[in-house]
Amino acid sequence: MAKLYFRYGAMGCGKTMQLLQVAFNYEERGHKVCVIKPATDTKNGTKLLTRIGPERETDFCFERSTDLFKKISSEYKDVHCVLVDESQFLTPRQADELMMVTIKLGIPVMAYGLRLNFRCEDGGFEGATRLLQIAHDIEEIKTICECGHKATYNARFLDDKLLADGPDILIDGTSKIEYRALCPACYQKYLEEN
Repeated sequence: MAKLYFRYGAMGCGKTMQLLQVAFNYEERGHKVCVIKPATDTKNGTKLLTRIGPERETDFCFERSTDLFKKISSEYKDVHCVLVDESQFLTPRQADELMMVTIKLGIPVMAYGLRLNFRCEDGGFEGATRLLQIAHDIEEIKTICECGHKATYNARFLDDKLLADGPDILIDGTSKIEYRALCPACYQKYLEEN
């Protein structure tokens, strides 16, 4: 039975790198994959680019209005796996459509994304919340904080000052915004310094 997988982690933990590794493994064995990302993620255009170098062109970027089940069933039903980057930007309906890809088409779907927004709220990303509710398999991809402890928070900084408020979607590269993965203690320390 095909499954819906949700792989989540803080910024910089290697989610996109793992996605590219999975795509490579499938293709090395002669299988076709469909790699997608939301159009909301404007950095790097239609490419997936890792922090350490490897990159790949997506098969398509989707809008919030895109019916993913319809698109995949009409144009990509011959693939062996669907890989979704930045899946926190899915709508709840699109997460459900990906579940239908596994059920009705028998194609596994692996979604990679953030669990928490920069305010450290579950529910800050509706796609992540829905994936946590319905995915067959959920796995955390771990990374470390600047202090060396496990990082679970995604912190937004402007000029080295923590921003604890603002719009959920503000892609780095659009201003002097920087995102860092922090442990809860370091997040609190930066919050108190501001």
